[in-house]
Amino acid sequence: MKSPYVAVAPTELQKSTEELAYQLLNWVLVNETADGLLVGRIVECEMYQGPDDRGAHSYGGKPTDRTRVMYGSPGYAYVYLIYGMYYCLNVVTEAEGVPHAILVRALEPLHGLDTMKRNRMLKTTRNTAELTSGPGKLCQAFGIDRRHYGHPLWASPLYLAHALTPWPSFQVARGPRINIAYAGEARQYPWRFWVYNNPHVSKPTNSVTTLEQALPDPFWG
Repeated sequence: MKSPYVAVAPTELQKSTEELAYQLLNWVLVNETADGLLVGRIVECEMYQGPDDRGAHSYGGKPTDRTRVMYGSPGYAYVYLIYGMYYCLNVVTEAEGVPHAILVRALEPLHGLDTMKRNRMLKTTRNTAELTSGPGKLCQAFGIDRRHYGHPLWASPLYLAHALTPWPSFQVARGPRINIAYAGEARQYPWRFWVYNNPHVSKPTNSVTTLEQALPDPFWG
């Protein structure tokens, strides 16, 4: 199936980490697979800003084999494994040498739900709100793994894209990031962003630091 979605341009990924975190909530993630097109709206993300952010893998500013892509150009995929079994997808941000990235935490599934459920080994009747409501869940559902490390996220088969039509007006909530107990005071930084009241976010009841009206995607004029 030919994708009707328009991939973002590389220049659209050349924003500050904070600007891009807001912008991601206007976009969708697309994976063109042998089993069909998989599409989900990004409804939650977290920004990580090394080398000073103790929550970031790039804390301390010393590149490793795992984090080397974070020190490269913006717009590439940083994929890593957690708990020995779940992959997580991040979008590298900022200029070369600045190791920032944004974790894609949750999606609202839009297309290819049956394939996503098979990938997650779930019954087809399972509540879709749980299908991609977490970074490990969404990578499993979309078939994202180590093969996608360093992939440019404006190019097929895995890419960020504009929605087919503008989303209805929505609010963006900000609050502390999740599952980084090791990060000291950085645990409290309000660097998690999500579509307020969307049922597909991973932790919808987590504390809200700020709530603001989302800006529309400039793609729509």
